[in-house]
Amino acid sequence: MTARRKTSRGSALATGRGDDGTTALLFGGPRILKDEVQTEASGSIDEAIAALGVARAELRSQAANGSLPPALAGIEGLVLRIQRELFVAGAELACNPGSWDRLEDGVTRVSGPMVEGLEAVLASYESAVALPREFVVPGETRLSAALEMARTAVRRAERRAVTARAAGLLPGDSCLAYLNRLADLLWVLARVAEAGESRPATVLHG
Repeated sequence: MTARRKTSRGSALATGRGDDGTTALLFGGPRILKDEVQTEASGSIDEAIAALGVARAELRSQAANGSLPPALAGIEGLVLRIQRELFVAGAELACNPGSWDRLEDGVTRVSGPMVEGLEAVLASYESAVALPREFVVPGETRLSAALEMARTAVRRAERRAVTARAAGLLPGDSCLAYLNRLADLLWVLARVAEAGESRPATVLHG
């Protein structure tokens, strides 16, 4: 790791280079504005990762005090896996288009197997819980609410990714497919979380 340049206030973290509203892309290239589509997309993914951190913390808390329902025992590992995979999607969306040849499947670029892996998990959980047929009002449990927050951030990242693809700023289609599947999976996991705690989802017209 290279040493960080300290600012006049003595911070080793704040470089000051973003004070003009620009940020760097992965693998270099021209700096771009922080509100451009690539940074909006990767920033939404960052939000989803953070929301999933809240979900994972809740799972660990329940496990520590012995209140974790058996049906939710495997979800913490899945959530961590998703967080790590979202970093891959974020890297792809934040990459300098001139360096797409440096992207690596599963590391800095979403791969087909990553999408297929989500599809398999989604099918497994869909078959394990009764899904409501109406719109769900989030907030039945802390865990399901955190998963719903992550889902909405993923949907926003998906919308920004659509814009990025239209502008020629996305190298392939797997990232979009991954975000679409993930949002579906997070919705299902929120229902699994509610069922696991014996708290049926609150529906719009319930």
